[in-house]
Amino acid sequence: MVKYCCFFNKEMGRSGTTLVCVKHVKQEIEDEWDESMPLPGDIIEGFAEEDADDLFVPAKAKSELSSQLGKINQQEETIWVKVRRGDSKLKLRARVVQEKRSMLNRKYTIQAATDDRHVAVLGDLTLEQCTELQEMSKRVVNVQYSGFNKKGMKYDWKMKVATYLPDQCSTVISSILFMPLTSEHNIEATTTRCMAWFTAALSSGAPLVFVNIQTEQIISSEKANFTRREISWAQLQNNPTTIQIVQGIRLWFLPGLEEVSLELIPRPREVRFGMDIKRTEEGFICIYSVTTSSAADRSGLLELYEESIESGFLLVISRIEGKSLMPSSVSYDGLINCSDYNEIKDTLTSAIEQRETIQLHIMAWPNQTRSLSSQIFGSAALRPPTGLYPNGSF
Repeated sequence: MVKYCCFFNKEMGRSGTTLVCVKHVKQEIEDEWDESMPLPGDIIEGFAEEDADDLFVPAKAKSELSSQLGKINQQEETIWVKVRRGDSKLKLRARVVQEKRSMLNRKYTIQAATDDRHVAVLGDLTLEQCTELQEMSKRVVNVQYSGFNKKGMKYDWKMKVATYLPDQCSTVISSILFMPLTSEHNIEATTTRCMAWFTAALSSGAPLVFVNIQTEQIISSEKANFTRREISWAQLQNNPTTIQIVQGIRLWFLPGLEEVSLELIPRPREVRFGMDIKRTEEGFICIYSVTTSSAADRSGLLELYEESIESGFLLVISRIEGKSLMPSSVSYDGLINCSDYNEIKDTLTSAIEQRETIQLHIMAWPNQTRSLSSQIFGSAALRPPTGLYPNGSF
């Protein structure tokens, strides 16, 4: 149920003249609202069984309107409702319905004639409260600046994914969610830790590209922790402990300015791919040595490794066989959840033992001199807007 809450002091509510207003609506999908429906903030001025100005009955109070609607509930399939929305007065087609929570003392309201889910919850509010709700509704349906009508357009998603993504199994963009520590009581402290991690990663030589940072509500309990997008009503009912909603910080970033796709192809009698990996303090997996005349060297890793040393960047692996190696979250106790180092080593060891080819994706860095166009196989470079990081400096 979508609700817009309007907070006001009791003195203002007593002294101010009230109007019959739509407090909120019970339709959850805001994208399906339109200006032909009763919207939060609409001031109900009257109703009529037919579209004639002289037949409209004024709406003076919620209780009186509910009683009047109840009298015509069984008589008319739809009615006309006159509402004031901003500086405009509109006539909306609506149906009379009974409020489900009022089985004994029957109360009636209206719903959109075009959508049975769109039920208005009415109330007696001041003009200031109605105006505030109208501003909220305007941002949802964009009534004032609706622009041209929208029309569906076909798009070749399969072709675009195959052409513009380095790996069709990857979304390319990555994020890491920072849970607040028990000692952090405001969002600024969590944000500070988040940006300290990102700055430290850049300082160490990881060629990350900042995309966005946002707050994210996290539902927390003693038994389990869920992000708001993951929790269900069943989980809440099965968890009798106290539920607390806290604010986390999610940082979005790109894995370098480009992702370089390389294939390590072992030859007979080779027992290693010829590279050594380690994990940085921020949780990234990087290559710190490459053996000459090895599968890693033949793939181009040695050339990239030498250039990374000269440029002061780390040679960071973003994915192995399409699986991301990015750190994903930071827990309430400050631990960084990242890819298991031993599992990565076992994957590489198993591949060399089976003489299997391994695909790596490497983060490219700013001002890289080595031509990468032949390595990306038609995919677009993951570059930020021009001038965002001038002269290759983060």
